[in-house]
Formats: sequence, structure tokens, C-alpha cells
Amino acid sequence: MSQNILQSTASEKGMLQDDATFMQGVRDCVPTLLGYLSIGFAAGVIEMTAGLSYAEIALLSLILYAGSAQFIAAGMLASNGSALAIIFTIFFLNLRHLLLSAAVSPYFRHLTPLKNMWIGSLLTDESFGVAMTRAIDRKTLSERWMHGLNITAYLNWFVANMAGAYFGRWITDPDRLGLDYALPAMFIGLIVLQLVHRKSRKIHINVAIIAVVCVILASMASLGSLSIIIAAVVAATMGVLMERWK
Repeated sequence: MSQNILQSTASEKGMLQDDATFMQGVRDCVPTLLGYLSIGFAAGVIEMTAGLSYAEIALLSLILYAGSAQFIAAGMLASNGSALAIIFTIFFLNLRHLLLSAAVSPYFRHLTPLKNMWIGSLLTDESFGVAMTRAIDRKTLSERWMHGLNITAYLNWFVANMAGAYFGRWITDPDRLGLDYALPAMFIGLIVLQLVHRKSRKIHINVAIIAVVCVILASMASLGSLSIIIAAVVAATMGVLMERWK
């Protein structure tokens, strides 16, 4: 009896604590690197085509660090858009990061606000997907592991942008190389990995279907980037309700 209690306590501690190392975070980031490379490369090509210098592309990838936002920024700069218009457009486009950060934050409650800000500042759609996969059956996530994941993605994105800027002069159509499909393919893989480790797969599949339908309907209503936020809120709300009703 006492042995069973000790084993149960040990397993609960294993669920509560995550002792993964920085290098484990680096390794877990590897499957997502193709997505970063393809989109980052394409972003570098577009930014160079828009007339940005190597220094400007480097700063854009390091400070903004957002694929879709960088595409839009390059396009608006090329069309002589105002600084205020660019700032507001990028702000609304990246509002989804508030939802991503809110979903990840419970796993880092043991850290100080400053450390949480450091983690959140480098959080992307891809690193969020990897983190949520690791968070299954865990109450916390390792700070070192998250830094390994985030920093690897950050540096890879920077390299991809600069490579696109340099080699883009010889590549007139990145889509012909299939680079546009690498990112959605990577997200499909992350979703499949999460479903494999989840117990209530039916609910998660239903939530995914609801999200897709919401995005399509919102896009048809010409809501632009808000369609992603609306789909995320509606699908998450339905997921919570289905979880309670089951």
C-alpha cells in the first residue's frame, strides 16, 4: 500500500514538474525549422524586392519577428504607406498573440513577470504549437526548455530572412519551389502530434472543424486578419462547453 502511494506521489510530481534542458528545447524545435526557413526565405525575397536594405531587413526580422506582418510591412512600404497605417495594420494582424500568450501563461506561473515577458516576446505560432504538445499531462513547462525552443526559432528566422534577401535576386517565384506549402504542412503535423497524445480526440477534432468553418465564414465577410481571432475565440469557447457537457 505504501509503495503504491509513493509511486502515485512520484508520478504526480512528474506531471507537475518539467526538468527539460535547453538543448531538449533546441531539438524539439528542429521539426519546425523547415517552416521557418521557407516562410522566412520568402519574406526576405519580398522585403528585398520592396527596396529594403540588408540592415533594414535584419532589423525587421529581429524586432518585428512575424512572417505575415513582415509581408504586409514590405508591401505597404513599397506602396509608400504611412508609418501610422503600417503600425495599426500590424497591431491588429498580430492580436492573436494575446490569445497564444494567455494559453501558455498558466504553465509559467512559477516564474517572475519579467521572465514571463521574455518568454512571451519570442512566442510564435510554431513555438506555441510545440509548447502545447509538450504541455499535455504537465502542469508546468521548463523555462530552460522554452528558451531553447524560442531562441532556436528566433535565430533560424533571422538567418532565413537574410538568406532570402541575398539569394532572392535569383529566385523570382518562391511558390514554384513549394515554399508556400511548408508552413501549413508543418502546422498539420503539429496538430496530428497533439491529437495522438490527447485522450478526448473527438472534442479536439470538433473544435478544429469549428475553427475552420469560422475562418471561412469570417473571410467571406471580409473581416481580414480578425477572422483568425474570431475563429480562435469561438472554437475555444465551444471546446470549453463541450468539455463540460461530456
